[in-house]
Amino acid sequence: MGEHNTSGERNTSGERNTTRPARLPAAVLPVAGLVAVVVGCAVAWSNANASIGWFAYAPLSNQPFSANGMAFVSQGTQIGLAVAVAGLLVLAFWAGYRIGRSSGKTGG
Repeated sequence: MGEHNTSGERNTSGERNTTRPARLPAAVLPVAGLVAVVVGCAVAWSNANASIGWFAYAPLSNQPFSANGMAFVSQGTQIGLAVAVAGLLVLAFWAGYRIGRSSGKTGG
């Protein structure tokens, strides 16, 4: 006699009816990471020449302030760089996940 499960389906021994959860297509995550990197770099590049209003006043010194080796980064550049870094993190996660899955399939 065949085995019966509670749903009334008849399965032979060794046969399973498993459903896989819905997954995103494999190319969505790396494409989203690449888009984030490109958009972040474009935003950072377009805000690179933003003027910043800043005034330094040293009331008791005879030396003017010189900002040698100092760079001011605008908020737009910071946001662009943050988006680019987030995209790089997504790509790093995806690459690690893919490497982990491929090494797990070999059984090594």
